[in-house]
Amino acid sequence: MNTEQLMTFMISPDSTVVEAMERIDRNARGILFVVEDNKRLVGVVTDGDIRRWLIKSGDLKGHVGRFMNHSPRLIYRKDVRQAQQYMTRYSITALPVVSAKGCITDIIFREREEDIEVRPRDGLREIPVVIMAGGKGTRLYPYTKILPKPLIPIGDIPIMERIIDRFCAYGVHDFWATVNYKKSMIKSYFSENEHEYTISYVEEDQPLGTAGSLRLIEGTFDRPFIVTNCDILIDADYEDLYRYHVQSGNELTIVTALKNIVVPYGVIHSSENGAVMSMEEKPRLSYFVNTGMYILNPELLEEIPEGTFFHMTDLSDALLKQGRKVGMYPISEDSFLDMGEFEEMHRMEAKLNQKAE
Repeated sequence: MNTEQLMTFMISPDSTVVEAMERIDRNARGILFVVEDNKRLVGVVTDGDIRRWLIKSGDLKGHVGRFMNHSPRLIYRKDVRQAQQYMTRYSITALPVVSAKGCITDIIFREREEDIEVRPRDGLREIPVVIMAGGKGTRLYPYTKILPKPLIPIGDIPIMERIIDRFCAYGVHDFWATVNYKKSMIKSYFSENEHEYTISYVEEDQPLGTAGSLRLIEGTFDRPFIVTNCDILIDADYEDLYRYHVQSGNELTIVTALKNIVVPYGVIHSSENGAVMSMEEKPRLSYFVNTGMYILNPELLEEIPEGTFFHMTDLSDALLKQGRKVGMYPISEDSFLDMGEFEEMHRMEAKLNQKAE
């Protein structure tokens, strides 16, 4: 591994959470090795460590050194021939190679995916998933004048089918789709293709918002269920997401993604009487945004008014006002793909093509 590649896996203990998430997005391996001067290894941080820190503290400016693992597994250069055996023994996929002084000289990865024991991902087999597919997709006009948004292809596969495939990889086989605009096209497409899952359609006679149509689902769910917009792809461990919701005691969990916004101007900080205190050139703001994926406890369906336009944000606001527990599950910026607008749709296509290569 050359020096430039190596640097994408290393970070200072004084770096912030935001910087760590960006670097993990770049290396696409979910891991960073924490180093001090001269690349001396002092810790390791995974995307899971970052997520736990954010759930616990909500602090995007926290330093990596505050939550890193201080005892990373490593191998010395003289023992590098045993690296693959070592990784298999400890079920790890990345191993830093260090010099006698403890400085990273290389990183070795598992050679073949088949070397890793892969367990069937069926932990969500009994979990219902609702796909909100009734919107007109006005931001994608004129595409949506011809096709409903759920059938707009990303590459050669409609976005809704990609969403379903991702859930199927975790064992999900029971789907509900709320439909309205061009609903016959959606139903026709999925009826003409053979698949191992079932889709029950919930038909809106009028737009009811991102939560209102949930009240139309016949019967009741007996366990927490997942709701997702039909124009997003979330790259995350869905089993871990569901497990977090249950263990946290949340009534509603919102999947959130980091969003970095750069102000393209110099910003003036002022005080009274127009006095300039300081200037900041093109500052960057970091926030967590709502991705449009949620996990709800089944009793929340009773909180949604019947026949009324009602968004998921209305539901979360009502719960918060009552002091009830609403939580978030944070993911990185690159783990959230949105096709709600043309620019984002092209980004989604490019990202999926990159992964396929």
